[in-house]
Amino acid sequence: MKWIIKIIFLLPYMVFSQSNFERAEKLFSQQKYSLAKPIFENILKENPNHLKTLEYLGDIEGANKSWDNAMMYYGKLKQLYPKQADFYYKYGGCLGMKAKEANKFAALGMIGEVKASFEKAIALNPKHIEARWALIEIYLQLPGIVGGSERKANSYANELMKISLVDGYLAKGHIAEYFDRYQEAEKNYKKAIEVGGSKNTYQKLANLYRNKLNQPEKAKQLLELYQEKIKS
Repeated sequence: MKWIIKIIFLLPYMVFSQSNFERAEKLFSQQKYSLAKPIFENILKENPNHLKTLEYLGDIEGANKSWDNAMMYYGKLKQLYPKQADFYYKYGGCLGMKAKEANKFAALGMIGEVKASFEKAIALNPKHIEARWALIEIYLQLPGIVGGSERKANSYANELMKISLVDGYLAKGHIAEYFDRYQEAEKNYKKAIEVGGSKNTYQKLANLYRNKLNQPEKAKQLLELYQEKIKS
């Protein structure tokens, strides 16, 4: 009988909390982060280990470029849910952005943990596409003396080819473009269009034409072709 009484008294609170969460979630989806944040924070006071609330708050801090605060939330999520790949990926992403904004010596001290976070995400989810893209970018951006490597970037691009053919071609194109091999980049971006045909694939090739090959008219025609495609 006592447990029935407890449920009756707790029910209004549970409904109120749920309605607050839904309201905050809606505000978040509308990118009204300053309004959503205090609601999520109040929910967290009542339920400190609520997964989605912690993640939303981490995402909000990340969107606001408050990297330390974001990592605090993602770090807690890693502890509470150590088998969730996305939390390692998001933590590594924030740490990477913090490293990018830090001085070179401080940044070098963070790179190892950034890589380890993305590698852990892949270990937990062998099909994690975003973590592989992040590692490709790290190996491209780092000087060779501190771990940069085209070979390692290509190895992750090859892995992407097996998981998502369009991502694989885009990654191959990106690597070739980074090293000024524009014909190779063009070839891979065209293959990505053939396989995927998304706006992103067309945009990558158009950007190559406009920004690297000085062919703005060709870029314009390509994007017009995409517009015609989605209309038909």
